[in-house]
Amino acid sequence: MSPNPQVLARAETVRRFNRFYTRQIGLLHEHLLESEFSLTEARILYELAHRSGLTSSDLCRELGLNAGYLSRVIAGFEKQGLVAKTRSQADARVSELALTDAGRATFEVLNLASRNEVTAMLGRMTESSQQQLVEAMTQIEALLGESTPSYILRDPQPGDMGWVVRQQAVLYTREYGWNSEFEALVAEIVAKYLRDYDPSGERCWIAEKDGKAVGSVFVVRHDAETAQLRMLYVDASARGLGIGHRLVDECLRFARTAGYKRMMLWTNSILTDARKIYEKAGFTLVEEEAHHSFGKDLVGQIWARDL
Repeated sequence: MSPNPQVLARAETVRRFNRFYTRQIGLLHEHLLESEFSLTEARILYELAHRSGLTSSDLCRELGLNAGYLSRVIAGFEKQGLVAKTRSQADARVSELALTDAGRATFEVLNLASRNEVTAMLGRMTESSQQQLVEAMTQIEALLGESTPSYILRDPQPGDMGWVVRQQAVLYTREYGWNSEFEALVAEIVAKYLRDYDPSGERCWIAEKDGKAVGSVFVVRHDAETAQLRMLYVDASARGLGIGHRLVDECLRFARTAGYKRMMLWTNSILTDARKIYEKAGFTLVEEEAHHSFGKDLVGQIWARDL
């Protein structure tokens, strides 16, 4: 049976896009970003820079690399003083990989070059075109991911901010009995975001499922080096899909790209589901204090992590 002509035409469209994007980001060059590293080597450095406790087996599995090839790359990194091996505390037979100070400095140079290159590319586009590009990339990532989620993340559209205020107020009134003080606080946060929005260091994502908004999160500037994650929300109808984890991951990725060194958030101890998400993303509790707000006696908490 011959292939479906429509499928063949779609396959050619995908191949054409692959050729275009390969040229666009310079993957045909022998080395990435005019450095001594290949794309794969840079990706290995990226993983080691952002995750602790990784082993060679972890990298092979998650990046789809041949064990022999990875072994040669890691040996080369060790010889250059970029990577060090330590015995795992959980299993002495296993070595964990970590960047040395020199390795982290090398990665930061690559990371800055990559950020500048992409920023320059986006700078040639209008704000509307940038948003369309990011939304299209998000959809491609979702469709081609190993476990295809049934949702997309997008930038806010007119009316979304009113939806954020309403959903937050309804959720916390229904589940925790908070009064209108909380709705007023959310409205103030949203109003400030809209009024003072700085695209270089602030961002909002809306999670959409089947054409309906089901989640949201904000990153705002706390100070020159610290980003603040605010108002993480996932609708009850969409829980269990990993949306909360994905929203937090996007916040962390954006904050790194924007040049922040740290991310913090304020929450309350009774919000146990959110706390689990923050803990899994690497946040740790740094401060807590009892307070009376929203008609309830609560324990406020500040969580933070380095980027």
